Amino acid sequence: MKLSGVEIRWVEMPLRSPFRTSFGTQTVRQLLLLRAVTDENEGWGECVTMADPVYSSEYLEGSADVLRRFLVPSLTGQIDAIAVAPRLRRFRGHRMAKAALEMAVLDAELRARGVSFGRELGAVRDRVPCGVSVGIMNSIPELLDAVDGYLAEGYQRIKLKIEPGWDVAPVRAVRERFGDILLQVDANTAYTLGDARHLARLDPFDLLLIEQPLDEEELLAHAELAEVVRTPICLDESITSASSAADAIKLGACQIVNIKPGRVGGYLEARRIHDVCAAHNIPVWCGGMLETGIGRAANVALAALPGCTLPGDTSASDRYYRLDVTEPFVLEDGHLTVPTGPGLGVTPLPDVLDSLTVKTEWIPSS
Repeated sequence: MKLSGVEIRWVEMPLRSPFRTSFGTQTVRQLLLLRAVTDENEGWGECVTMADPVYSSEYLEGSADVLRRFLVPSLTGQIDAIAVAPRLRRFRGHRMAKAALEMAVLDAELRARGVSFGRELGAVRDRVPCGVSVGIMNSIPELLDAVDGYLAEGYQRIKLKIEPGWDVAPVRAVRERFGDILLQVDANTAYTLGDARHLARLDPFDLLLIEQPLDEEELLAHAELAEVVRTPICLDESITSASSAADAIKLGACQIVNIKPGRVGGYLEARRIHDVCAAHNIPVWCGGMLETGIGRAANVALAALPGCTLPGDTSASDRYYRLDVTEPFVLEDGHLTVPTGPGLGVTPLPDVLDSLTVKTEWIPSS
């Protein structure tokens, strides 16, 4: 397969409601969609960088720049998806940009072969249970109303974003109000090891896990924290590759892993992380980055792998967006269906995509 070039689309997706985490509040999701054009088919990818470098060192315009100047021009001659990462290895970092490019090439390749993402990755289920991520609210009554609504919609698991000053009280309120629901929390690196005894105050609430409580580079500190708190530690930002997952497991820094394909450099590396964790009996689940239907289709396929034993952040389209770039993913009995069509199994709706696109750029591969 030969890559002719890649079209980048800057897309702005208004959120249904503000989404607040310890990184800040989003009202509009800005992201990049990639259309890879090859001599065999076209494929779509989604770059999940945020507008500013707050979740990671990557950011929207930086991703566009590295794609334009370095990554796309490196994919000359014959190419397939498995060769993308080795071709791009000499460029340090920029995993989210690399993931988007690999995803687009993989989608084109699978469409040409008539194979779905789920089949290629090794999915064993035709639908996956879905959790929902609930941002930091202005008040506990507002939080309880939000959780009540998501449970009524059928979500199988609730994840609460927490930060210092918004942790024990909201968790207690949700547990007391809703009883024995699947409940977990996500700290997005907001705490330090000095907060260990405070975080241990979450133990009585029988949480599934506490996600990324400390800084992403503090694997040893996470291992120390795991000796103080009873709640299982799940790593997110710290897991950037299969090797980093293996290191974290060996150190005892986590008992569960959240796999975000953009964060780790693509869906092929995400599958490797899944396999490493499965070999060590570490449960995994698929995280989310407020993806459009393009990224959501691939995430649902990943979430159908055998080691993904916990509901992920694969929410329905209407959790975040009134208007998605594809046909919306709709929650049915707390589950989303894994697409079975070639490649991602979904394509953008041209008129909707155009209405959400701010600008486009064509980058030839040579």
